[in-house]
Amino acid sequence: MIHLLVVILLAASQPITALSADFTSYQQELIEQALRARLAEEREWRLLLHYKTDWLGRLVSEEDDPGFFLSPRGKYDPEAELEATIRAFFSAEPVGRSQQPAQCAFIARYHWLKERLHFDDQRLAPLACERYHRWRAELNPEGVSLIFPAAFLNNPASMFGHTFLRIDQQGQTEHTRLLAYTIEYAADVPPQAGVEYAFKGIFGGYKGFFSTPPYYLKVQAYRDIENRDMWEYRLNLSPSQVDRLLLHAWEMGNAYFDYFFFKENCSYHILSLLEYANPALHLRDRFRFWTIPADTVRALVDHPGLVLDATYRPSRSTIIKRKRALFVADEWKMAKRLMEDPTAVADPSFAALPMARQAFVLDVVSDYLRYKNESDDPETTTYRERLRHVLIERSQRPIPSPAIEIPPYTKRPDAGHRTMRGTIGGGWRNEDTFEEASVRALYHDLLDPEEGYTPDAQIEALGLTVRHYNRARQTRVERATLINILSLSPIDELFRAPSWRVNVGMQTIKHGGCRLCSNGVFGGGVGGAIESAMLFKREVLYLFGEGEANVSPAYRDFHRVGGGVTMGLVADVTDRWKLMGSGSYLRFPLGDRSDDIRWHIGLRYTLARDWAARLEYTHRDHDHDVMFAIHAFF
Repeated sequence: MIHLLVVILLAASQPITALSADFTSYQQELIEQALRARLAEEREWRLLLHYKTDWLGRLVSEEDDPGFFLSPRGKYDPEAELEATIRAFFSAEPVGRSQQPAQCAFIARYHWLKERLHFDDQRLAPLACERYHRWRAELNPEGVSLIFPAAFLNNPASMFGHTFLRIDQQGQTEHTRLLAYTIEYAADVPPQAGVEYAFKGIFGGYKGFFSTPPYYLKVQAYRDIENRDMWEYRLNLSPSQVDRLLLHAWEMGNAYFDYFFFKENCSYHILSLLEYANPALHLRDRFRFWTIPADTVRALVDHPGLVLDATYRPSRSTIIKRKRALFVADEWKMAKRLMEDPTAVADPSFAALPMARQAFVLDVVSDYLRYKNESDDPETTTYRERLRHVLIERSQRPIPSPAIEIPPYTKRPDAGHRTMRGTIGGGWRNEDTFEEASVRALYHDLLDPEEGYTPDAQIEALGLTVRHYNRARQTRVERATLINILSLSPIDELFRAPSWRVNVGMQTIKHGGCRLCSNGVFGGGVGGAIESAMLFKREVLYLFGEGEANVSPAYRDFHRVGGGVTMGLVADVTDRWKLMGSGSYLRFPLGDRSDDIRWHIGLRYTLARDWAARLEYTHRDHDHDVMFAIHAFF
């Protein structure tokens, strides 16, 4: 009896052993086939693993999650990772952050290798990957659009804009596209990060993750709460390219990258998805040092046939302002009353309006109350109750809201100038002539051509100016800019946001006995602005209270600290001419006790999208500077 049992067990074990040997043999066969074909050197494999050549010439993956690699050497060795991946496909053991079998956790790798190596399903059984297929079915994909919310200076993470993808669903209409899902990459930043964000965001101190939130949540956050206009660029991807993008996006949900605000940011990794969808694209090659969202949009548009069309989605504040301009007679006064007291519908002057105009006024009032209700205003409950009353009144007027075209205040972001700028110029300063050359890495100032950029917003970073003085026979660094931000938010009866500025850099000054001295500047201010069209086509006037600290050998004790006031004007004279003027008085009671009276007048003429000419005059405490320059953007 015992002898018979042993025979049965030995017989049963032989197929298992043979099967195991067959698996091992087939693993090795596939690995040798992949090595002969040199698949680890192919572009698709390196895109899947995000391999790039670093500053030292080494090949390294930009992925930073150890769980993304199946080989201990995978981050630096594409061939080792390829071998480990093939071996892992024969196992059902969970791997990676998502804890799935390798075939499912790294489904894009599986599909690509199966296509190249022609897996035998009898010897390498495919797994079901139900989680992926449920996710894909929920997305219901037909196409892909790139979404660009405009720059938002009040949020450091969005100062240069933002990009993400929307997965356009089958049968999607204008009214149902809000229900689509998105794919975005963003840093995992803790609440109230404050100053910490600037440091960690620049130097990779946060982890960045991919996610797939619904589009309506993104619209609510960007368009309705932050008041950012949005542009939707429909991309020309084939069905197979859409499939490849989704397969790789699924893998990206299984890992993280270290987030770098200027380089490996939201736009950079979105481009990596598009490159795997269509490996013929080499979009990231244009961004060696930094990745600016507006430039990535231009990269897509510049690629022939990649962008089919663009759709504008205005912010709620833009909608309100454009509709407000359509009021006639006393309708605006009535609308303001209703915003404060919805029971004013009983007023005879409102009842006297034609029914269609009553409906229009109530539409604008409800738009404004929705905007206030979704903001961080402490009186949100009050606005919600007012909105409820207004909607009840609107429902009693069964007239369809008219289709109103809401044009943007500026052109599409891809229509704007490029973000790097080089300048050649010359001029006169205090009985001496000079020639000047400068370069600015980023991004836009108020005298640059404004098309495609957020109106009344300036962000300059990493600028350097070299000037040669002829009479003094001296060549020196004239100016350096670390960061210079100016945000003008015109105040009106509905919108009351503060204007502000920050400036950190260096400039050359004349002070006391020093004719050309370097002067470190650390300044900032807050104030208000108003908009009108009384003097020019459009102008914005502003007033700031400012504080400033200077460091220079020209000062007693090498420093001074003080503050004062600045008044300014930014005016659109014509579509090509722009004027900017400002005057400041600052007194410095700490350190070198002194004061400054400063004037600046600048005039810009747009020659082409990426070319402009400027004439500028600067006065500062018996120091006069006049310069003419040509600006080129690249």
